[in-house]
This record gives sequence, C-alpha cells and structure tokens, in this order.
Amino acid sequence: MKNYFELKISINPEIEEIVSDICFSNFACEGVVLAEEDWKDLEMTATTRGTLKVFLTELDSNPIEVLKTEREILKSRGFTEEELGSWEIQLDEKENQDWSKKWKEKWTVTHVTDRIAVVPSWLNYEPKENEITITLDPGCAFGTGTHQTTQLCMKAIEKYLKKGDSIADIGTGSGILAICAKKFGASTAYGCDNDETVIDVCIENAEINKVEDIVFELNTADKLTEKYDFVCANILHNVLAEIMGDLKNIMKPQAKMVLSGILDEKKPVVLDAIHKHGLKIIETIHQDQWVAFVVEN
Repeated sequence: MKNYFELKISINPEIEEIVSDICFSNFACEGVVLAEEDWKDLEMTATTRGTLKVFLTELDSNPIEVLKTEREILKSRGFTEEELGSWEIQLDEKENQDWSKKWKEKWTVTHVTDRIAVVPSWLNYEPKENEITITLDPGCAFGTGTHQTTQLCMKAIEKYLKKGDSIADIGTGSGILAICAKKFGASTAYGCDNDETVIDVCIENAEINKVEDIVFELNTADKLTEKYDFVCANILHNVLAEIMGDLKNIMKPQAKMVLSGILDEKKPVVLDAIHKHGLKIIETIHQDQWVAFVVEN
C-alpha cells in the first residue's frame, strides 16, 4: 500500500473549517482532524490543541508554500495574527495504516438543536421523533455542521424559515444549509459558491439526503436575478460587508436573511453594512466567540 502524508498546521481552532477548506481546495486531501488535549486524573498529559492534522494521498504541489500564500490572503481580508494562529507547518510521510479510515475515528453525530442532527455518512443513527437528520461526510467542504457558524445558520433556519419558502445559500460550501432548509419544508433551494470544486460535493450531498428541487452552481450573489424568501450567507465578515447590497437585492419584500461567519469582535463591520443598506435586525444569535444576525428586508 502507498504511504501517505500527514500535514500538521498550528492554527486558532476557531478557523478550523476555513483552513480545512483551503486544504481540500488545494491538495489531494482525504480528511482532517483537529487534535485536542489528552487528560488523565484531571491533569493534562499532552496537548495538540490547535493542531489541524491533514491526510494527503499525494503531493501535487508544495503544501507549505501554498499554505503560506493562503495565510497572507486571509490577513489581507482582515484576519489578525491572533485570529489565525501561528500556522507552524510540519509535513511527514507516514506508513500506510488504513489512514483513510483513521481520520474518521473522532467524528460522531452532531446535535445542533433538539431537532437537528448532522450524521457522518458512515454511522448508523436512529433519529428521534420529529428530528431532522442531515447525512454528510465531515471535511468534504466548508460547512460540515460541526462549526459554530454553520450551526448558527441552521438554528435560524429552524426558527424563521416558513414551509414553502424559497431559499438561497450564498457561499454554500458543502450545501448543508440548503439541504437543511429543504428538510424543514423549503419549496426550492439554490446554493452557489465561487469555488467550483465544491459544487459536485453539494450535488452528491443532496442525493445522499434524498432532497429534490435543489440547484447548486458556480456563481456569486451579484450575478443573481431571482429573489428569495430566505437567504443564508455564512461567509467572512469583511466579504459580508462588501456584498451586503447584493444580498439585499435577492431578498423578496419581508424576506429574512441570516448572516454568519462573524467573530464577535468583528461584528461592527457587518453591523455598519446592515444599517447602511436599511436592513432590520430581528435577532442576534451567539455561540462561543461567534455571532450571527437575522435580518429582515
């Protein structure tokens, strides 16, 4: 069996999904694990907290140089050194030990709310009464259901989406939010992303979850002409601010929108854009250091 490569990146755990997405977009990457502390008798025996382990099948490029470039791009988009973490990078070739299964060991069912569960595709799970389950391969694209920003959007969908609503998911990633909306009764769902590598993943996830009347394509909000009853945008805070006008333009009168991907300390940037475009905040939702705004047209 071929050996594999293990890439270790020291990051701030809060940007786990952002860095995971970078790895899946640039490398022949099978899976990721965010390592944590090991404890015994209430004492920490070892820690790899903030270490993202990435499992690579082959090296098509120099991952260290690629990651350095991507880190600079994130800095140019407003991320601070503290938010990013050090990004110390280590690359090791490993003897094959069925590594394609090894990365899955730490994944389990994620209970987002009492009514929403995200289930890795390799696990058997019996849902509770009235529970919505979304089957997904964690790590396949941004939006695995485990990150706070994704969960905030799903909570907003559960609370504010009305049966029969049309929904647009801008920056759809794995397609999880559009799929979630369909399972809560959306009539149609549309998801777009500016990363062409995630579209096939979205389509596959929709098929796995047996949802219909859902479209995924390579696109951006500024090019859309359709208007929707509900809009999701789980994107970086500065990008949200830049495209707020485009997002408003695809909202029907009295439509609702959830804006997520916002660190608490960055919320003034998004709040300014919300007020500038005349949107009304109907709820602010917090989870750990993250915040989401539910707004109305």
